[in-house]
Amino acid sequence: MRAFVDHDTCIGCGFCTACAPDVFEMNDEYKSVAVADTTDENREQVMQAIDGCPVSAIREEE
Repeated sequence: MRAFVDHDTCIGCGFCTACAPDVFEMNDEYKSVAVADTTDENREQVMQAIDGCPVSAIREEE
């Protein structure tokens, strides 16, 4: 599984990068990008980022 960030919706608040810094990074446009797959080790942090995104810009894809 991999998280996907909708750049049209993302407001660049950085919540996801704080929750899961190994999975999310900010790009040059200050939008979040998933840079790693969701694993058993980081699943809880990724789900926290998905659930806490203030604009629901993150989802998981296979």
